[in-house]
Amino acid sequence: MKAAALSAAPSPEPSRDCPLCPRLHDFIAVLRQREPGWFNAPVPTFLPPEGEDSVRLLIVGLAPGLRGANRTGRPFTGDYAGDLLYGTLIAEGLARGEFKARPDDGLELIGTAITNAVRCVPPENKPIGSEIATCRTFLRPTIARFPNLRAILTLGSIAHQSTVRALDERVAAHPFRHGRRQEAGGIMLFSSYHCSRYNTNTGVLTEEMFVNVFKEIAAFLKS
Repeated sequence: MKAAALSAAPSPEPSRDCPLCPRLHDFIAVLRQREPGWFNAPVPTFLPPEGEDSVRLLIVGLAPGLRGANRTGRPFTGDYAGDLLYGTLIAEGLARGEFKARPDDGLELIGTAITNAVRCVPPENKPIGSEIATCRTFLRPTIARFPNLRAILTLGSIAHQSTVRALDERVAAHPFRHGRRQEAGGIMLFSSYHCSRYNTNTGVLTEEMFVNVFKEIAAFLKS
């Protein structure tokens, strides 16, 4: 009975040819023909070398970028968002090494894991509602795989709402707001605007605003 229950448990990682979202599956199929050297598959969660038990912070982004994570196979690697995110993680002691925008750059996370609410690259970087909901079948077990998780940082309102739902909480009770800190499902939920180039170029998110969120998270994890 125990073995059967374990085998039936949902996986936190989709298969390379995950068919659950036909639009995304077909888009990736086209990209594999066009760019055969790219990763072109659901992007797996980026874990620290110490393993799942060491993770106390989970960062949830929206979805892989076309020429970023979809190309490289590592979340936030290959586009501007990664420069800001990983630079901040290193500065706050949540990563070590040097970020060179390549999955083989040797960068390592410390007590932190990074995933996306939607694992496959969407056309025009815009997943639709059904795709966000479907991919929550992987977000839920991703959150559950970390026994010592204390905090989640959501980047942007879509990632925030999907995470709240994955925690079996009501979105109305946990609205998104940059810099907000709230408990949800027994975990401290932090929120930030997404660290995209668009948000930083338009002034929606400044580096200081982003860094301040991580300083608060780092202080919380030390408490």
